[in-house]
Amino acid sequence: MTSSDSCERHASCLCGKVRVTMRGPLPDVAACHCGQCRRWSGHVWAAVPVAHDRLTVEGADNIRWFRSSDKAERGFCTTCGASMFWRAFGRGETDVALGCIAAPTGLRLERHIWVGDKGDYYDIADGLPQEERQ
Repeated sequence: MTSSDSCERHASCLCGKVRVTMRGPLPDVAACHCGQCRRWSGHVWAAVPVAHDRLTVEGADNIRWFRSSDKAERGFCTTCGASMFWRAFGRGETDVALGCIAAPTGLRLERHIWVGDKGDYYDIADGLPQEERQ
């Protein structure tokens, strides 16, 4: 964990109709290069998992959930279309997109996952660990 227990972070979609508060420590994160995440986000998806008891969402009526597989769903703002959330069914946490979190985040990218599916138009050259799959 990279942050203290008393830390609070805020996130929002592009239009501000969906606002998120995350409380407590958050882990460092992975960048996902799988085909679903790339199509969902427009490039690489990076998000941080937040336990439901430490997550408050205002404007939840502006979120639409898309079931992207039999294991997970993805949430976006119905007004501006911002890709904001990913959650596995039954996991008790929701991943919040790093790009929606206000700076300073205090978070660090620690690894890349699903690099076997990455786009052919870029290289991963930051020296962080890479996993073919997760």
